Amino acid sequence: MSRHTVAFTVNGIARRVEVEARRTLAETLRENCGLTGTHVGCEHGVCGACTVLVDDVPLRSCLIFGVQAEGASIRTVEGLAAPDGALDVLQQAFQDHHGLQCGFCTPGFLMLGTWMLERSERLNEDSLREILSSNLCRCTGYQGILDAVRAAARTLGRWDDDAGISSPA
Repeated sequence: MSRHTVAFTVNGIARRVEVEARRTLAETLRENCGLTGTHVGCEHGVCGACTVLVDDVPLRSCLIFGVQAEGASIRTVEGLAAPDGALDVLQQAFQDHHGLQCGFCTPGFLMLGTWMLERSERLNEDSLREILSSNLCRCTGYQGILDAVRAAARTLGRWDDDAGISSPA
């Protein structure tokens, strides 16, 4: 197997790892960096459990190779909480609004939700549902996840209360 040295930043920490050319970014994060919060569910980019932010863009880490992360800034679920362990606003909202059950899909939803909350546009019911529909959850029925992201958006002043859910055409 061909091995390559790859340098990137993960959660603000510069890393230099040696990876096999065919190892996915998810495997690289888990096996080379010890960051096991990134879960691999389907290995086909469908479920979203492996979502991480690469240069502030949500990507399915099972669909890209670790070597493609050369020079990138990567954020994983481990980088959300404060150094003292205090939960960030979205993590706290997931806890408060029962946005998790088994927890397998939670890291992907947290990273996607983080991206949503950091964008310049305010969220509304339509955008919230459209974006979160790209990730799959088998346990919660989604209501707790929707409630959590909505609550975090309100806390951060990122929610548009005037925009309701549009009716189907």
